[in-house]
Amino acid sequence: MNQQELSKILKEKLTTDKRSVRYDRRLDKLRIENAVSGKGITLSLVDLLNRYHDEGERVIEDCLYYVDHALSAMERSPHLNGKEDKIFPVIRSASFPSETENGKKLVFRRHTAETRIFYAIDLGDSFRLLDQTFLKNEGVSESSVIEMAHFNLRSLPVKPRKDVVRHNAFYFINYNDGYDASRILNQQLIVHMKERARGDLTVAVPHQDVLIFGDIVNPEGYDILAQMTMKFFTEGSVPITALPFIFNEKGELEPIFILAKKRPASGRPFDKKSEHERRKGK
Repeated sequence: MNQQELSKILKEKLTTDKRSVRYDRRLDKLRIENAVSGKGITLSLVDLLNRYHDEGERVIEDCLYYVDHALSAMERSPHLNGKEDKIFPVIRSASFPSETENGKKLVFRRHTAETRIFYAIDLGDSFRLLDQTFLKNEGVSESSVIEMAHFNLRSLPVKPRKDVVRHNAFYFINYNDGYDASRILNQQLIVHMKERARGDLTVAVPHQDVLIFGDIVNPEGYDILAQMTMKFFTEGSVPITALPFIFNEKGELEPIFILAKKRPASGRPFDKKSEHERRKGK
């Protein structure tokens, strides 16, 4: 299947009396809009085709589901009053647009050089990113929204699944609620993972629906971490970053560039004592 054939299939399945579907041949993108409001979403046919070759027909089914729910969410008119407990932070890549397609500025904060924090109101089967105009109309300040979002984040479950590979422990948080990657902002979770780590604690947010902690105790662990993060990054429907992070001496996140020698290009090298060892005075 090529992009034109994929475009034809999607246009046939997505076009209705209430929608218009346009194919931009130059950019290889498909634009689906509500015929009345003009609100819509844009699909990258290149990305979809790559996933189709890897995953088959399921990609088309997932795409149709995503479009239907995304457009339905756009047509709703949510309000914050009474839904304060439904506001959450959302992690996205640093290149994620800071404005909507109609020019409204989204509410966001810088997180790392690779990531940004946006804020959203949960709508049940989807969420809406909050913009400054929406907050102004609701009479709510950005600071209060951010405070509520991070407070609500702590209420989300954080029990991980553990795998051990060559003595390195990897912990996966994957609830598929749209906020798995956002749990990287839960400081109580970070403290807990640091306390249980035997070696260097790493963390990765390759896409929206997974958070990976790595307890790295040998050089092979970093190589495994790099391969694992890249695999999740290429498979995620909302990719964030293929670079994992390590906590530096100040407790800040630094991206790790894995080299051929299986060592981190930034963060602590292996010939130094781990944070756990220093804490124990070894």
